[in-house]
Amino acid sequence: MDSRVSELFGGCCRPGGGPAVGGTLKARGAGGSSGCGGPKGKKKNGRNRGGKANNPPYLPPEAEDGNIEYKLKLVNPSQYRFEHLVTQMKWRLQEGRGEAVYQIGVEDNGLLVGLAEEEMRASLKTLHRMAEKVGADITVLREREVDYDSDMPRKITEVLVRKVPDNQQFLDLRVAVLGNVDSGKSTLLGVLTQGELDNGRGRARLNLFRHLHEIQSGRTSSISFEILGFNSKGEVVNYSDSRTAEEICESSSKMITFIDLAGHHKYLHTTIFGLTSYCPDCALLLVSANTGIAGTTREHLGLALALKVPFFIVVSKVDLCAKTTVERTVRQLERVLKQPGCHKVPMLVTSEDDAVTAAQQFAQSPNVTPIFTLSSVSGESLDLLKVFLNILPPLTNSKEQEELMQQLTEFQVDEIYTVPEVGTVVGGTLSSGICREGDRLVVGPADDGRFLELRVCSIQRNRSACRVLRAGQAATLALGDFDRALLRKGMVMVSPEMNPTICSVFEAEIVLLFHATTFRRGFQVTVHVGNVRQTAVVEKIHAKDKLRTGEKAVVRFRFLKHPEYLKVGAKLLFREGVTKGIGHVTDVQAIAAGEAQANMGF
Repeated sequence: MDSRVSELFGGCCRPGGGPAVGGTLKARGAGGSSGCGGPKGKKKNGRNRGGKANNPPYLPPEAEDGNIEYKLKLVNPSQYRFEHLVTQMKWRLQEGRGEAVYQIGVEDNGLLVGLAEEEMRASLKTLHRMAEKVGADITVLREREVDYDSDMPRKITEVLVRKVPDNQQFLDLRVAVLGNVDSGKSTLLGVLTQGELDNGRGRARLNLFRHLHEIQSGRTSSISFEILGFNSKGEVVNYSDSRTAEEICESSSKMITFIDLAGHHKYLHTTIFGLTSYCPDCALLLVSANTGIAGTTREHLGLALALKVPFFIVVSKVDLCAKTTVERTVRQLERVLKQPGCHKVPMLVTSEDDAVTAAQQFAQSPNVTPIFTLSSVSGESLDLLKVFLNILPPLTNSKEQEELMQQLTEFQVDEIYTVPEVGTVVGGTLSSGICREGDRLVVGPADDGRFLELRVCSIQRNRSACRVLRAGQAATLALGDFDRALLRKGMVMVSPEMNPTICSVFEAEIVLLFHATTFRRGFQVTVHVGNVRQTAVVEKIHAKDKLRTGEKAVVRFRFLKHPEYLKVGAKLLFREGVTKGIGHVTDVQAIAAGEAQANMGF
C-alpha cells in the first residue's frame, strides 16, 4: 500500500476538515480526461457512422480464463459443434460463478467484425438453444453498429448468460455503502430496495433504521443489511413486488446485499468493523453533489484503499444543484482519484451503454472507478445504477472459491442474537470450508482461551432457509440452547480438526498513516483484524524508538482484555483518535488455553 494514502486520512482529521481538494493534494494524470473512457491506454478511435458514438475497432483479445466469450457467428452448427459450444458455455459460467458474457460478431483476437441482421438472428437463436441446454437464461445487453469494409450495416450484440449454480439458491454480491453523514446513503438504499422515490424529507430511509434515535436524528449509527434482487431477465425484484425477504429470494437469480454503514465520525469504529468483518465484494462511496468531498468522505475513501476494497462512486442529490455544481463535484472527485495515493481511472457513466462497459471494466481492472450522478427524489439516472448492479459479476474467480471450500470450516462471529423459540443465533461470514445443518464445531476463544463445542441447528441466508453454507457466503446460524453469555463478537467457529491457535501478543508490519506527534512504545490503539476489534498496547517497535506519519516498521502489540484468534498475513487496521495505521500480521505468539489468563496479566 502506498504510504501516500496517509494524505487521505490526514486531511479529514485536521480541524475544519483539512484543505480543499486540489490544494495540497495534487492530481496526476491517469489516462486523460475521465469522460466515459476506459482504462489507461485504451483509445476510443473507432470510425464514426452517422454521428453515432465512436466504438473501438478492437476489444482486448479473448482470455482463456474468465467469463467473457467472443464468437464471430453461431449459424447452423453441426451436432458435434453444438455439444462443444455447450461445454464451452458451462466453462464460462463456472468461471463467472453463474454469469457469462457473450460478444457475438467478434473474432478471438478482439476484432469487431459484426454480422448482418439475418446472421445475427440465427446466432442468437443458437445461443438461446445452448442456454436452454445448460438451464440458463439470456438477456441482450446492447447492440452496436460497426463499419467494417461493408456497405451493409453490421452489428455486434452483447449477451448476458445467467444460470444459478445447482448448489446455490441465487448469485450473491455484497456491497458496503460508505460516505459522509447526510450524503443520502440510507435514502438511496431505501429507494432501491423499496421501489419508491423519496419525498425529499427522508421518507425512503425510515424502514432501514434499527433504533429510535436513528429515526429522530436521521443518522445511521449501526450496521444494517438491505437486499435488492434481479431475476433471470435482469428485472429488479424488491419490496414493491414482494412482501417479504423470502419472496425476494425466491424470485431472484441474483441478490445484492447492501451493508449500510455509518457516516458520522463518531461511529467510525462501526464503519471500520463493517469493512473488515463483513468482507464486502466492493464498496459504494456516496458523495453529495451540493457539498462535494466533505467530512468523512476522504477518510472512507482511504479505508477502502487501505483494505483494497474495489469501489465505485455515486454523486447524489443532483436535483438540488445546478448542472455546473454537479460538474464541479465530479471534477473534484476526478482530481482526488488520479492523485498518487489513489491512482484510479475515473469513468463517468451517462448512458446505459456506459453502465454496461463500466460493470465489465470494473470487474476486470481494479483501477477503474465508475462515477454515477443521480437523484433519489426525481429518479434521474437511477436506472443506470440498476443496470450496473445487475451486470456486475462476482469479483472473485471460481478457482479461489474452490480452494477456500477445500479448507476446514471457519466462520466469523459478527453478530449475536436471541430469537424466541429458536434460541441463540449468530451472524457472520464463512471464511473457508463448508458448513451444513447438524455440523458440530467449536467456538472461541473464550476469556480463558478455551474453545467450546456446539452444534449448528439451522442456517439462514438473507432471511431464507439454507441447508449448506459455502466459503465466502454470509449467513445466520441457529445454535439452539447454547448460552449466549459465552459468545462475543470477534470469535470464530471452526472445525474441531483445525486445532486453532490463539494469541495475546502478535507482531505486524505497519505503515503509520497519520499521527499528530510521534508513535511510541506504550501507546494504546484499537486494532481491527477481520472481525476482531480490541484495544492493544504497543510493546516494541523493532529497529526504531518512535514512528512519524508515513513511516514503516514491525511493531509488537499485546491485547489488553482477552486472547484472539489471528492468522499470519491477515490485514490489520488500527486507530486511536486521529491516529490511523494499516499493515498485516507477520507473527503470532501462540499460547495454550490454560496460559491465556496469565498472558493477559490476570
